[in-house]
Amino acid sequence: MSQHPPLSAAPAVAVGTQGSSAAVPPAGPRKTGSTGILSKTWARVALGLVVPVLLLGLWQLVSALGVFSAVQLPSPGAVLTSAADLIERGELGTHIAISTQRVLTGFALGAALGLVLGALLGLSRLADVLLGPLFGAVRAVPSLALVPLLILWMGIGEDSKVTLITIGAFFPVFTTVSLALRHVDKNLVEAARAFGLNGLKLLTTVQLPAVVPAVFSGLRLALAQSWLFLVAAELIASSMGLGFLLTDSQNNGRTDRMFLAIVLLAVIGKTTDALLGVAEKWAVKKWA
Repeated sequence: MSQHPPLSAAPAVAVGTQGSSAAVPPAGPRKTGSTGILSKTWARVALGLVVPVLLLGLWQLVSALGVFSAVQLPSPGAVLTSAADLIERGELGTHIAISTQRVLTGFALGAALGLVLGALLGLSRLADVLLGPLFGAVRAVPSLALVPLLILWMGIGEDSKVTLITIGAFFPVFTTVSLALRHVDKNLVEAARAFGLNGLKLLTTVQLPAVVPAVFSGLRLALAQSWLFLVAAELIASSMGLGFLLTDSQNNGRTDRMFLAIVLLAVIGKTTDALLGVAEKWAVKKWA
């Protein structure tokens, strides 16, 4: 009777797809904690308020200790008092409404033009060669340098102010869209053309959805730029608006109102950016 050699114990292995053996790593505990908490909206909002609240407390402390004079750094209470005074006069709401209207109008026009022309230069090499240098040169011109020309051409009404904000909103969208469309996967485009998609249908069905995250990055930059250009726009013989409130308070030595205008620009700007962020999440989930 033949005898079989004794079987020796062998370590457990897993065979990979290429036929090689690799040790199976032990399953570790799932990572929870901060990552799980940060996935919740309320937690992100609460954590985002920590630093502003600390800065507000530091502001109050420095004001109470008299490190700076009331003219240099008014207390948060003084800023609130100036806000209440403007509300009683019925002026604060008007300042906010006019500035918001100007920003949203200029942003909408600039974003639409940036999307159209950015798509044109991003998809057409000839258009890029013809128009690219011109747009690059205009983009390098400081915004305040355009103010005298806008006054000369359009007067001191709303048209000149909205046009300046439109210019500020145009370039972030234009640059982002044109660059993103140049880097769309060529295999994806060729596959779409094989299914009979061309021209505008190809752009709206395949190419633009492929660059949705980049488009919204440009839109958010454009919105921030619109609020920046608002102050320059309201230098054009304006009598209302947050930019006017800022410069008029500077001329009259009302530092409390200056701080109020700055805080309102920050809060409203962040609010509009957050709303655009919600639209971005919806668009990415739907198209990207």
